[in-house]
Amino acid sequence: MGQKITFNLPDLGEGLTEGEVAAWLVEPGGAVTLNQPFVEVETAKALVEVPSPYDGVLAEHHAEAGTTVDVGKPLATFEVEGAEAPPAQKADKRTPNLVGYGAREAGSKRRKRRDPEAPAAAAAPTAPAAPAAPPEPVAPPAPAAPAAPTGPVLAKPPVRKLAKDLGIDLAAVTATGPNGTVSRADVEAAAAPAAAAPTAPARVKAAAEDQRIPIKGVRKLTAQNMVASAFTAPHATVFLTCDVTAMMATVKEFKGRKEFADVKVTPLLFVAKAVLLAARRHPMINAQWDEAAQEIVVKHDVNLGIAAATPRGLVVPNVKAAQDLSLIELAEALTALARTAREGKTSLADMTGGTISISNVGVFGIDTGTPILPPGESAILVFGAVRPQPWVHEGEIAVRQVTTLGLSFDHRLVDGELGSQFLADVGAFLQHPGETLLAWT
Repeated sequence: MGQKITFNLPDLGEGLTEGEVAAWLVEPGGAVTLNQPFVEVETAKALVEVPSPYDGVLAEHHAEAGTTVDVGKPLATFEVEGAEAPPAQKADKRTPNLVGYGAREAGSKRRKRRDPEAPAAAAAPTAPAAPAAPPEPVAPPAPAAPAAPTGPVLAKPPVRKLAKDLGIDLAAVTATGPNGTVSRADVEAAAAPAAAAPTAPARVKAAAEDQRIPIKGVRKLTAQNMVASAFTAPHATVFLTCDVTAMMATVKEFKGRKEFADVKVTPLLFVAKAVLLAARRHPMINAQWDEAAQEIVVKHDVNLGIAAATPRGLVVPNVKAAQDLSLIELAEALTALARTAREGKTSLADMTGGTISISNVGVFGIDTGTPILPPGESAILVFGAVRPQPWVHEGEIAVRQVTTLGLSFDHRLVDGELGSQFLADVGAFLQHPGETLLAWT
């Protein structure tokens, strides 16, 4: 029998104190290889796959899915052959190779998925019955109800999160997704109240229960950060309404170019480029207030954050050194950033170090807003909906594509003049993207 070693939850990044077990990828008694992901842990910043520190067997879980575990507390027990774990496996004294910080080894294995299409085992043959008089006709038996699936429920972490928030037991949900997975639509259908048979009008309405949602994970961190930012940095906001008809025409033109065929070309791409070019002209907008050192730090790189609404809450991953990217490279980076955010796979590195951010509320049909700064950042631009509106164009009233931009900034290091000049340059680019792209680059 091998040696049993308890593995404690490591610090998954930047001093986080706890994590919630989202899903076990290996059941007790299952074999694991070194660096094979064996559990998904949701922290306040990201959903992380924790790799196995050993070759051996996962002997025991110390927490069920949905349980919060403190850093340094037992997470799992492994059984490792030999009296002493080999040096390469002594991982209690090192940090695991987390997702986003290194390649997974080719030998990694995930648990097998159930094949819902597998035929049931054939019944054993029986001996033929002796000839007899023809039986009287009888009604055919009703078809048997399908057997309830056994084994672990297959669902992605965002779907598990949704089910937990809605109080739905995934084991009781009918799965219609690929390979027997429970989809978001399955959970929402299970949460919808069943249609009741018509009854006489009720005289007294039954009291509905309030829904209580635990404050944890991304939402907890977002709340803490927003409170800290709002009551630390004095916010000021300026607004600009501008004609972006030319920008919308440019978006349409670039969508048809073959070099942009594999990326998403949207108005947000040109807003992001406008922010980067305006920051080059006004470096102080890309600065940070260092209270401890009593200094203003003007950052060399623009780490451009894009606010993203996800099932886990609001996250603001950022594109590192975005000022050095060409337009197509920026499009590729924004496409990848959005995809990983939707999948809940944004790495911890991409969630930290932002300097300027963009919040695209226009996708929700909102005209503008006064966003709160992400902690440590000097400015955040809000991009509103683009709408056809009457506008004075070349001395005539015409229907043009119009949007409203808002810029919130830290008034300790960005005054009204700088904030206004920066926003005016962003607007100038969006009104004439072709001309300013050539003139400013």
